[in-house]
Amino acid sequence: MSFRDHALRATVVDKVTSVNHGFMEESGRTGHVPLIFTNITEAPGHRAIMNILTRTELCKHWGLSPGELIDTLGWAMENPMEPMLVTKEDAECFQNTMESPDLTVIPVPWHYPEDRGRYMSASVIVAERGPDRNMSYHRQFLSGPDRLVARLVPRHLRQLTDEARSDDEDLQVAIINGADPCVLLCAAMSFDERKDELCVAAALHQKLYGEPLRVVEVSNGVLVPADCEYVFTAKITNEDDDEGPYVDITGTVDDVRKQPVIQVEAVHHRNNPIFHAILPAGKEHKTLMGLPRAPTIKAAVSKVTDCTDVHLSEGGCGWLSSVVAIKPSSSDDALKAIEAALDGHRSMKAVTVVDDDIRIDDPVHVEWAMMTRWQPDRDTMILSAQKGSSLDPSRSEDGTTSKVGFNATIPYGEDREPYSAVN
Repeated sequence: MSFRDHALRATVVDKVTSVNHGFMEESGRTGHVPLIFTNITEAPGHRAIMNILTRTELCKHWGLSPGELIDTLGWAMENPMEPMLVTKEDAECFQNTMESPDLTVIPVPWHYPEDRGRYMSASVIVAERGPDRNMSYHRQFLSGPDRLVARLVPRHLRQLTDEARSDDEDLQVAIINGADPCVLLCAAMSFDERKDELCVAAALHQKLYGEPLRVVEVSNGVLVPADCEYVFTAKITNEDDDEGPYVDITGTVDDVRKQPVIQVEAVHHRNNPIFHAILPAGKEHKTLMGLPRAPTIKAAVSKVTDCTDVHLSEGGCGWLSSVVAIKPSSSDDALKAIEAALDGHRSMKAVTVVDDDIRIDDPVHVEWAMMTRWQPDRDTMILSAQKGSSLDPSRSEDGTTSKVGFNATIPYGEDREPYSAVN
């Protein structure tokens, strides 16, 4: 299996399309269905795809229920394994190599007019330094043919970059695009401790496909998935440059900041490659942000009560709000679940806890549970002066926010008949 196997269901757009706003405009015109662009003005010989990875489509492709998918992701987090190293001759990503790196001829899109320019939003950075390896998403502004400026939030990759800079070194990285969804989901995971997301992806790949995740070593020693569509060998330099503005996952415009410059040294790609272009603030973006957080929330809630499912809502941008289904066994289980969920994903600012008869990915059904089972003065928990998410434009200047939890479960011990769920 590979990324392009998941692309088979996309609608072909064969009319001439520009990377400058054309992908976004066509996606909006067609209702954000899966699209593959085959006639791109600025990138002859390259294709681009968007809107293919959602919770529903991933569950359908892998034959899993949403709850089973969350449990499978959680299992992979706890059971990482080494991927299988193959030679460059056996790696599809090395089928073609550009004589000199020129990212301008790759279909990197300029989605929104408000953005600084062309951005890679679905490309993943793999970094290795000493015993540490990190695989994570960071938006990358195309500032020149072989030059990117990446927004690095203060997590593992930022730490590795700062450590390299303190030793007056460049950080060796590879940038991958069009990897298998196992890799893409795991690249969106974040951990309190330093954990190798590539090994988590190898476990998930083995679990879902019954086959090892194949990786190949690029020229600077970094390992990448062998079947991804594009691989850029690069280094994060000691130079900073302006990054932003950029329409982020909340649909609001993020600020301009000084961020690290990445120098691209080589470009490799598959035959007839497909560039993955995620529309910021779109459903695919929210899925890849939120779905990998669901196992962490479920694990935290499961310590205090029986948790059956977790959904990070689209209205909450797949990040700031979730709905949690439980089977309570005591009167205070719902409030415990609220506290545990907020602790399990500390960027979240709102959580709604419901019984397991509620379809948690249906906002109408969740609101019905709220209106028939929740009392504002009895079933609401408000926490002040909490650490907020940098993605929340309403946070205070010091980065704090208030958080809220709603208990929309049937009062424990009461007759369930008056609260029977609607169809």
